[in-house]
Amino acid sequence: MALVTTTYLYENLDKVKIIDCSWHMPNVNRDGKKEYDLKHIPGAVFFDLDKNSKKDTDLPHMLVNKEDWEKIVSDLGINNEDEIIIYDNSDVISSCRCWYNFIYYGHDINLVNILDGGLNKWTSEKKITNSNKKQITSSNYISKEKKELVKSKKQIDENILKKEFLVVDARNRDRFDGKVKEPRPGLRSGSIPNSKCLPFNELVNIDKTFKDKNQLINLFETNLGSIKIDEVVFSCGSGVTACVLAFAYFLINDKYKPKIYDGSWAEYGKI
Repeated sequence: MALVTTTYLYENLDKVKIIDCSWHMPNVNRDGKKEYDLKHIPGAVFFDLDKNSKKDTDLPHMLVNKEDWEKIVSDLGINNEDEIIIYDNSDVISSCRCWYNFIYYGHDINLVNILDGGLNKWTSEKKITNSNKKQITSSNYISKEKKELVKSKKQIDENILKKEFLVVDARNRDRFDGKVKEPRPGLRSGSIPNSKCLPFNELVNIDKTFKDKNQLINLFETNLGSIKIDEVVFSCGSGVTACVLAFAYFLINDKYKPKIYDGSWAEYGKI
């Protein structure tokens, strides 16, 4: 399924594991955890994107090691065979980053789904929310890393000459073209040589639902041209909205395995 409706989740609240992965850009002064504590879909646990990322680096949202991931997911009470539905209440569709993390660490891609429209659509339909803290029974989650799904700066640099894959940037066009200053300190403006730009927000509607399959196909073809399934690597500012593109691309190419440049411009654009 990958993308599920609010109706599907409502009808299966007791049959799936639900994750709230709301994360907000620092400049909007919102706290995803505090918002979760006040209101969330019944049964949801909170996935803190900042806390559940690599600590011994100055780069944001980098993947943790295998052992740390197993502890993170086990502490959420999630088992390997669980069907998971992830949602957010964020303008940057942060649920897609959590989706990518689960795929990278080997959860069955057919069991990891995103709620279309997130909490915004859920509440607009007057569906139930609460502030109850879920009682979690820890699991013994076992992960299996798929290291081929992440690219390093070295691989990105080598690819500029080799051109073995296409890098697609999810940032807005002014940032990609270097017309504006980067919001994160210590970064130059611009983009990775030979990369292309497809701003992530062009893939979603005003209500934060994804555009339909034909619209997505048209957007990718218009912006990227004719490309093969495995030739695309997505990037952005810090690895979050790149996953929105990867998820949308998976929606139109179900054999595609999402590939991300994890360091993204936070690494590549360092002054």
